Amino acid sequence: MPVYWFAVSFVDTVNVPRAILVFVILHLLVYPSSNGYNSYMDRDDGSIGGIEKPPPPTKQLFFVTVVMDVVAVVLSLFVSSLFASCIVIYILCSRLYSYRGIRLKQYPLLGYLTVIFNQGALTFFMVYHGVDSNLTNHMSFIGLLAAAFLIGGFYPITQIYQYEADAKDNITTISMKMGKKGTFIFCSLMYLLALALLWSYYRNHELYKPFIVLLIFFSPVVVYFVQWFLKVLKNETLADYKHTMQMNWLASTCTSLAFITIILLQKFG
Repeated sequence: MPVYWFAVSFVDTVNVPRAILVFVILHLLVYPSSNGYNSYMDRDDGSIGGIEKPPPPTKQLFFVTVVMDVVAVVLSLFVSSLFASCIVIYILCSRLYSYRGIRLKQYPLLGYLTVIFNQGALTFFMVYHGVDSNLTNHMSFIGLLAAAFLIGGFYPITQIYQYEADAKDNITTISMKMGKKGTFIFCSLMYLLALALLWSYYRNHELYKPFIVLLIFFSPVVVYFVQWFLKVLKNETLADYKHTMQMNWLASTCTSLAFITIILLQKFG
């Protein structure tokens, strides 16, 4: 959702009905289907995503994800053929990431790049295109790159409590390669790069107010992140599910609110 609002904040003239349709396709169909398929392939029995004790995945879950994907693609055609193509690419990448016959997630770098491309740059591109009143495919490269870095700075943290489960499943995540402390440092650098890119964009367009809004809303995230990191330096067991989910919800909420506020300022400020 943060990437959705981020992309919308870059659009000059928003087509509201299409913006609603794009939101529904992504958040009620594509994302849940992707998560459901991943759980089906992983056979999760430990904490995953926002569920501490997930129910065992069934065959019905697989069929539901297929139906949701088909509905998403059909609805996407009402946006544009390009948008529908992007949705198909997203679904294929997410399946290749999880499917046990290929399982891109088992490769630390390739899996990581798949995620930041899919959930970052590709999502920014298709939201921008679908929401723009002219259905343009010309957009800021800085926006695409910043979206990738924002996801790149967030995703490894979500893997930090799953080392044992991933190791049992023969998965080596980028977070496992860097270690818990290294993951915190890496994510900090990625977020700094994203902010540097955004500062460059806003400064070049003399849009200082949006950047100030970002700093204000990102402040609680930074405070929590630093406090959590200091705790982990003393005791690595605190890089656990509870703290990860708290960080997840705080970062998602604050980032979404930041870009929603920027959109409101652009329209009414």
